[in-house]
Amino acid sequence: MTDIQFDVIVIGGGPAGYICAIRAAQLGLKTACIDAFKGKDGKQALGGTCLNVGCIPSKALLDSSKQFHGLTHNLPAHGISVENAKLDMATFIGRKDKIVKQFTGGVGMLFKANKVTAFFGTGKLLKGNEVEVTGADGAKQTLKAANVIIASGSVPIELPFAKFDGKYIIDNAGALDLDRIPKRLGVIGAGVIGLELGSVWKRLGSEVTIIEALPDFLGAADADIAKIAAREFKKQGLDIHLGAKLSKAEVKKNAVELTYADKNGEHKLTVDKLLVAVGRRAYTQDLLGDGTGVKVDQRGRVEVDEHCWTGVDGVWAIGDCVRGPMLAHKGEEEGVMVAELIAGKAGHVNYDVIPYVIYTEPELAWAGKTEQECKDQGMPYKTGNFPFAANGRAVAMNEPAGLVKVIAHAETDRILGVHMIGPVVSELIAEAVVAMEFKGSSEDLARIVHAHPTLSEVVHEAALAVDKRALNKAN
Repeated sequence: MTDIQFDVIVIGGGPAGYICAIRAAQLGLKTACIDAFKGKDGKQALGGTCLNVGCIPSKALLDSSKQFHGLTHNLPAHGISVENAKLDMATFIGRKDKIVKQFTGGVGMLFKANKVTAFFGTGKLLKGNEVEVTGADGAKQTLKAANVIIASGSVPIELPFAKFDGKYIIDNAGALDLDRIPKRLGVIGAGVIGLELGSVWKRLGSEVTIIEALPDFLGAADADIAKIAAREFKKQGLDIHLGAKLSKAEVKKNAVELTYADKNGEHKLTVDKLLVAVGRRAYTQDLLGDGTGVKVDQRGRVEVDEHCWTGVDGVWAIGDCVRGPMLAHKGEEEGVMVAELIAGKAGHVNYDVIPYVIYTEPELAWAGKTEQECKDQGMPYKTGNFPFAANGRAVAMNEPAGLVKVIAHAETDRILGVHMIGPVVSELIAEAVVAMEFKGSSEDLARIVHAHPTLSEVVHEAALAVDKRALNKAN
């Protein structure tokens, strides 16, 4: 057993953890980061779920599948015809793997450049701010630090009657690594993962059926945006069943037989692959030793205050293993905040304006309050919206579906929320977040000059529409 002293030890090398470690090192703190994620080659692959089997590889496959789908479905509208388009699965998956390796390797290079010491293994917090590291070979060593940051991330939720087998019943990682296009793909859960990965395989030719237990589609999104999304996904052929609860999933004859019930009774469905995407849970198993004083709630999340402090001197927790949305960018900002607080600087995260994005086609993005939340809170508000169908750039791109909706306070005009569905709204939402962060009004957004012709003009027109001043549609 070797005792090694650090200023900061980060348990977990995902977006929250590795960003925290880099920022701490930038601030002159001797920093270590412990992570156990393995790449396909069996070596340490920093970046956590996001870089390895989440955000990055899913976007790679979404883009590749979009290119393939466009050949036969979108290019004819431009006068371009392609016959007998084929997909090489080895190249399709290989491109994704190459991108993953590039970025996980990039984190390792950043660690070296910033002098962050990486340990390959699992970390366990002990009392007195000690961390026990169990290496890939089972060897143990103990590290000590003035500050320990828990960034252990999250894992997919497994259903007791549909347990992952890695072949027929799969999680997000399995859905990113199929060796052939399933003729019939079942998806449990119409959330971000289910919709994105369902879209990937639908574009490539799968019959995709999505079973969602909740009665409302995308309940976290603004109702107007969710309504448009449901319509567009139906046009694309995604078969979405709401208020449907799965009760059984049995593997029979190289397929999965599902039993689910909705308001019309019990149903059977047979699929070749079943993706279970019902959410994720904090990964805190075997993370805390006896006597640490760190508490976890009923959902297994580490309890923290608004600054991610656990209440134990020198122990912090960030990212998916604490309260709040399980979003990479949320975890990253918490990591920066904690590193700066440890270094004696001002650290802060504004949880009210964290953007949410779903990378389907069209994309969805939002930040701030929904219209329903304003109603529930008795907040006076006014809204304005503008469709992409009235935007020259969107029509020229042959992507006219969707709109931007701006919600502002009826008395102060301060922007309360911005909600979008349409082309590249994952990028457009940033403007709204900046405006909200600086406590801007809809008039502020409306008075900013936007280049023409651009998609961003839809944001401009939606802001104008709040006061019935839209220039390119009837108010």
